[in-house]
Amino acid sequence: MTTPARDRFDAAYQTGTPPWVIGEPQPAIVAVEQTGAIRGAVLDVGCGLGEHTILLTALDYDVLGVDFAPNAIEQARANAAAKGVDARFEVRDALDLDAEPGYDTVVDSALFHVFGDDADRVRYVASLHRAIRPGGVLHLLALSDAGRGFGPSVSEDVVRTAFADGWQIESLAITTYRGIVGEAHAEALGLPVGTVVEEPAWLARIRRD
Repeated sequence: MTTPARDRFDAAYQTGTPPWVIGEPQPAIVAVEQTGAIRGAVLDVGCGLGEHTILLTALDYDVLGVDFAPNAIEQARANAAAKGVDARFEVRDALDLDAEPGYDTVVDSALFHVFGDDADRVRYVASLHRAIRPGGVLHLLALSDAGRGFGPSVSEDVVRTAFADGWQIESLAITTYRGIVGEAHAEALGLPVGTVVEEPAWLARIRRD
C-alpha cells in the first residue's frame, strides 16, 4: 500500500468516523469466537478502533491489536480504556509483521480487501505466513464483489489465488459485513449518510501449512 493511501486511512480516523467503524465487533467475527475457533496467541490485524481486540481481551484471550494508522491505535486505546478493558495495541505494518511465527490465530476483519494492488496483496499474505505458526489459522472477513459498492471488495477467485501456496482454505462462505454509509458512497448506494448496511462478505478459515 502506497504512503498516500496509508496517510488517507490515518486521516480518516482523525477527521471523522470511517464507514467501517460501527462501535461494536462485526457479528461474523463474534460468531467465529462463539464456535471456539479462536485459540492461543491471537493477532487482530488492521484492528482499527480495536473492537475485536477489546472483545477478545475481555474474554481472556491473549490478543494484540495492530494497525499502521497511529490515529487508529490512539483511539483504540482510548476506546478500550472507556470500556474498562486492558487491551494491548501497537502500531505495526501489516505488510511487514513479525519475522518469526508467533501467533496461533489471526483475525483479519476488512483489511485484506483494501489491497487492490496485486503486489501489496502478495506481500501481505507472505507477511501473514511469517507471523502465523505452522498449523495456525487465519479468520478472514472481506467484502465480496457481489455487494453494492460499499467499499473495496474481492472475488472468490482473488481469495483462493492469494492463499493457494503455503495455506489450506478449510472453509470459504458468504456472510455479511456491517458498515455505516458515509458521504463517499451515499449517492452510489442511494442511501442517506449514517445508514447501517449489511453487505455480502467472504468469511474464510485458512490454515497455514
